[in-house]
Amino acid sequence: MTPAGTPYANLSPDVVLAAVESAGIATDGRLLALNSFENRVYQVGVENDKPLVAKFYRGGRWSDAAISEEHAFALELAAAELPVVAPLPFAGATLLHFSQFRFALYPRQGGRAPELESADNLMWMGRLLARLHGVGSRAVFRARGELDRQTLVQAPSRAVLDSALLPSALHERYARTIESLDALIAARFAEAGAIANLRLHGDCHAGNVLWTDAGPHFVDLDDARMGPAVQDLWMLAPTPRMLQILLEGYAEFRDFNWREQVLVEPLRIMRQIHYAGWIAQRWDDPAFPRAFPFAAEARWWEQHLADLLEAASSLDAVE
Repeated sequence: MTPAGTPYANLSPDVVLAAVESAGIATDGRLLALNSFENRVYQVGVENDKPLVAKFYRGGRWSDAAISEEHAFALELAAAELPVVAPLPFAGATLLHFSQFRFALYPRQGGRAPELESADNLMWMGRLLARLHGVGSRAVFRARGELDRQTLVQAPSRAVLDSALLPSALHERYARTIESLDALIAARFAEAGAIANLRLHGDCHAGNVLWTDAGPHFVDLDDARMGPAVQDLWMLAPTPRMLQILLEGYAEFRDFNWREQVLVEPLRIMRQIHYAGWIAQRWDDPAFPRAFPFAAEARWWEQHLADLLEAASSLDAVE
């Protein structure tokens, strides 16, 4: 059995190619590792055809049912003519198995980073997100959970407190700061009132949007969960003016609950907490110390704690 900290130790290039070929694809031996840490993603050459993208899922993160919900959502979006890269079915299945690994195959769709300084592009993204949320509101995720304080504050902060990465001198202050932030975030959500949760992209930042001459398309629904609509908006529009423009486009296709704006700062802070917890939780995976060497340095945690203390002061100052 592969140790939990090295879930991909047995995922050699030969295994990747053999897995893809098990779906009936004739590969040409070309393999390119793509940038991914939570999962492992490869561009795979195909004989006499365009390359495919193979995504190998990290064991223990999502259940088969949760991955199937993600795939069904992507296919539902694609059927509604949303520009989303959806998994390819093989004998009716999109979640495939080979040896100890679960994987899916996708068409390769390249593109460039979006230019979101453009008002026209922001409006375009707003319209697309409104349509995506329209589809997302038709049903619910039952296996993927919600974007909530348990997921983005409490669980990741426990991972940090249990990790040797956090300097012992900061342990007590970090725990107190998280406790204070959790209460302040809960108060902001209570202030927003009843907010409808819907199926979201969940991680809709500029890196998960690719632009071609035909326009933008969404990639990577791996963090799709139930949550408030604003979660898919704020990362694409980091300033109030950009958010206003994005919402102008959004309003052309879907009403936006303006009370959700009070959640932008709490959601931003929740993402910061989750990021540190994610690194701490995955530190035993050899890819993480190589990719995030700064997390082994006390000064990074000192700065992270300072940022959280500043965030707590900012939230506490909100009337």
